[in-house]
Amino acid sequence: MNARTTFRAALEIVLWWGGLTALWIVLISSVDTLEWAVGAPAALVGAVAARAARRAVGAR
Repeated sequence: MNARTTFRAALEIVLWWGGLTALWIVLISSVDTLEWAVGAPAALVGAVAARAARRAVGAR
């Protein structure tokens, strides 16, 4: 992977992570530190999975 490809991959994951974290915060009933501590890493896992799924479908 070259620098441009790495940057684009990181940017895609960050955008997915931001969107999924925002969705988590909107859907929960109370926003406190524990919800952020659970939601942010869960959204990161979802972001990596979303990128992997998009790449798998796009490779066909």
